[in-house]
Amino acid sequence: MSKPLIVEIPHQLGREEARRRLETGIGQLKTKFGQHVSSVDESWTGDHLDVTIRALGQGITAGLDVEADHVRLEVQLPWMLAMLAEKAKGFIRKEGKLLLEKK
Repeated sequence: MSKPLIVEIPHQLGREEARRRLETGIGQLKTKFGQHVSSVDESWTGDHLDVTIRALGQGITAGLDVEADHVRLEVQLPWMLAMLAEKAKGFIRKEGKLLLEKK
């Protein structure tokens, strides 16, 4: 198993609003990336989210912690996708910032 990919995304929303936006965003993953994502299973415990995504025939697991000023995401990529870790990190950071931008 490859080492986890860790992404921290700062925000100025406060914990509750950041969590609300993340809940909405996770729910839209399959719609937005349906051609690549076959399933999304999520489980919230307080401000921690465990998520499993089936994409490109692979299982991707992640843990996400929502803090008052940032979100920390730890993604475990299967070895086949680990080669794309740096590209994935940039993509996750970009999508996360879009989701958490103050509007």
